[in-house]
Amino acid sequence: MADAIRLPAERRFAAELAALSTLPGVRPEGWRLAPRAVAMFAHGGQVGDLPITRKFWGDDALVERAVASLASDRGLLLIGEPGTAKSWLSELLAAGISGASTLVIHGTAGLTEDQIKYGWNYALLLAEGPSPRALVPGPLYTGMRTGRIVRFEEITRAPHEVSDGLLAALSEKLLSVPELAGDEGLLLGRPGFNLIATANTRDRGVNEMSAALKRRFNFEHVQPVADLDEEIRLVREQITSWVAGGPAAGVVLGEDLLELLVTTFHEIRTGTTLEGVRLERGSATMSTAEAVSVGYNAALHASFFGASVVAPRDLVGWLAGTVVKDDPASAKALRSYWEVAVKPRASAERGAWRAYWAARDLLEGVGGAPKSR
Repeated sequence: MADAIRLPAERRFAAELAALSTLPGVRPEGWRLAPRAVAMFAHGGQVGDLPITRKFWGDDALVERAVASLASDRGLLLIGEPGTAKSWLSELLAAGISGASTLVIHGTAGLTEDQIKYGWNYALLLAEGPSPRALVPGPLYTGMRTGRIVRFEEITRAPHEVSDGLLAALSEKLLSVPELAGDEGLLLGRPGFNLIATANTRDRGVNEMSAALKRRFNFEHVQPVADLDEEIRLVREQITSWVAGGPAAGVVLGEDLLELLVTTFHEIRTGTTLEGVRLERGSATMSTAEAVSVGYNAALHASFFGASVVAPRDLVGWLAGTVVKDDPASAKALRSYWEVAVKPRASAERGAWRAYWAARDLLEGVGGAPKSR
């Protein structure tokens, strides 16, 4: 897997997990690490001479509650705006607890129950009839059999009849296979098994979870990064990591450009400028993850078509596309931001803000706005 595009957390941070496994503490049955070590894997720390990198830039108390929830008889549901690193946190928790994060179910409108639980090798089924050898385990079956964490991404996008199929696994910790007789048809979950689900607040009303299913989860609301300096640090770290060694290696994204990028996302998301001026807010997802994507795409563009230096104009072009993909009407809020926040800073000759303002022509025509003639 050395040449994989992206390694799962347990492989990417194998040395850290090995060091954390040496820390003392009572481990729930089936867990690879003690609860404190699992939390440290997410929010960082130190084990001997080895620094444990901070990987989740959210509330440390939320991480600790999430870890405690997974040691209980309930699953964990991480809910929040898109781009708040819910999936990343679920991957880190699964890697820390089970040493594996790849038992993943993706909630879609076409998801079926056999994709979650089990299916059949039809050649063997026809030749031998129903048997354990003919059964093809799904993520839930594997997680219960091996005592590992199962991740269910975008659970509210799955049909009700599929998501409600989790009830017995979460409450009684069992899964029945009616086609098999006797004990072979009853799978009892092993210690260490649990479920982490994620859901976007934007998807409320798509496939609302049943009250019975909600009762089997502890809910944790994952908030966007609140502190601007911390958000700048996070975006810098992520973009630097993505650029290094890739096709954009050597491209420069200066601190002034980084400030432009993150400040724009931060202010539009919160609806207030740093000076306290109220802003028009659209429905676009102005998350930290989207800011990282805009910065990285701008770096790629500068590498392929520019002078290997990201300019304010590069950011504006990619930013416009990010806003419109969620809701074309949000482009109006973006243009309003240029008038209310960017223009005064450009007039005050605040560094790169002048070039940022000069690139406003890229916002014309975005979201159906008329282009100037």
